[in-house]
Amino acid sequence: MDYIIGIDVGTTSTKALLYDLNGKIYAKANKGYTLYQTVPDMAEEDPEDIFNATLQAIQDVVKKSQLKNGKVVAISWSAQQHSLIALDQDYKPITRTMTWADNRAEKYAAEYKQNGRGQEMYEQTGLPVHPMGPFYKLLWLKNEKPDVFKHAAYWVGIKEYIIWRYTNVLKEEISMGAATGLMNMKTSDWDDEAMREAGVKREQLPELVDTTYKIKGIRSEYAKMMGINDDVYFVMGATDGALSTIGVGAIETGVLAINIGTSAAVRSFVDKPVIDPKGRLYCYPVMKGKYLVGGPINNGGIVFSWAHDALFGSELETAKMLKMDSFDMLTEIAKKVPAGSDGLIFHPYLGGERAPLWDANARGSFFGLNRSHTRAHMIRAVLEGIVYNLYSVTLALREVTGEPKAILAAGGFVQSSLGRQILADVYERDVVIPESYESGSLAAMFLAKMSLGLEDDLADISKYIGSEDIYHPDEKNYNRYRALIPIYIRLSRELSTEYKSIADYQRTFTGESEDK
Repeated sequence: MDYIIGIDVGTTSTKALLYDLNGKIYAKANKGYTLYQTVPDMAEEDPEDIFNATLQAIQDVVKKSQLKNGKVVAISWSAQQHSLIALDQDYKPITRTMTWADNRAEKYAAEYKQNGRGQEMYEQTGLPVHPMGPFYKLLWLKNEKPDVFKHAAYWVGIKEYIIWRYTNVLKEEISMGAATGLMNMKTSDWDDEAMREAGVKREQLPELVDTTYKIKGIRSEYAKMMGINDDVYFVMGATDGALSTIGVGAIETGVLAINIGTSAAVRSFVDKPVIDPKGRLYCYPVMKGKYLVGGPINNGGIVFSWAHDALFGSELETAKMLKMDSFDMLTEIAKKVPAGSDGLIFHPYLGGERAPLWDANARGSFFGLNRSHTRAHMIRAVLEGIVYNLYSVTLALREVTGEPKAILAAGGFVQSSLGRQILADVYERDVVIPESYESGSLAAMFLAKMSLGLEDDLADISKYIGSEDIYHPDEKNYNRYRALIPIYIRLSRELSTEYKSIADYQRTFTGESEDK
């Protein structure tokens, strides 16, 4: 029997799933790593830690499954977008990985936004004006870390680095290339203007290839460590955003995919480039006739984790004693509060925000607190705030792509019945939850099958997704949300005038210098 491993290199951990060719899962593994945030706006990871996590995850799934009467024929990759690593002439990292959450280039993104050049670059590349983009990270490094910038021989993202480590081949597929802000979305080639402004040369960037491009063979020492054949194919795969959309079956234009994991996003495929005149949405090519348009959100499940740790210490001890999942306990507490949290609104901008604000200085807040509110209200307001934010992105998406035909959702957030119901009630639409919630790894597996000539139509991924659960909106709930959401949106606009002020205060009085 032949097997395929789908890998998802995320922000906080790497997941590996081993599938047979019929899509049956035989083993799973998940390995975490550290996100370094020692100074304000920093969000870095050690590429060696992430590489080792992929190695250990593959080792684990191979060991668990024992590969009886078969072998792994392909390993296919999903990965976080917008990462940046500088390599020397010997392909060794001279920086850690700057992740999408790193906001230190905020000054340069703000300049591009103010002078209008950012919108022009967005219309060429599809990358919104925000410090998440490697284009803006390069400007920051060029100006703030000139020695590092001059010493860099190559600029890559985490997926390209990992695949090079295994195969000695340095390539970049077009969906990841698009997310750098250095690729022209209409030609799917590196953009001369973007490279010139960022100060990089074509030879410093990997060659661009298709998402189904495959590399045969890996270094024998790694094959031996993993317990697989060294003639395995490495399939480039795509960004986590593209694959999580494909993996829920949102292939058809007009079908909306919502994913709420650590971060979150609202996305839809279109058949040609789409530009938002207000610059609120990205647009990245994925494969011929498939462009992904949508809005990424910094503050998804990570905000629930913050509330879990910051507000409910004693309850967490109770959960341990009861041998109950502490997050499940919090959702049960939140269920006791009515929809709308009795007028308590939470803006979930704990790590700045990408869509819809595109403001790295954005900060979170509770609004409407009174003496009748409890921590139960606060935890429900946190969950609702995450969904309000997604809905506000959907309003922007609807302006450029039209009313969605259907809504599909995946991610840890919608594994709870409360999360699913809030989503259906806020959107006032049926929400479909596919059985297979590991959508990124599933889609990576499917792209491997396409690469190997075992599948030829992207829409056929539907036969691997399994059954679907449908949540219907509750009228008494959505009437409450219908009244609150305009307040949420107006308030976010009002507060935006002070985000930079409070962010500057925090940088001045709560941060440490990077040299310490």
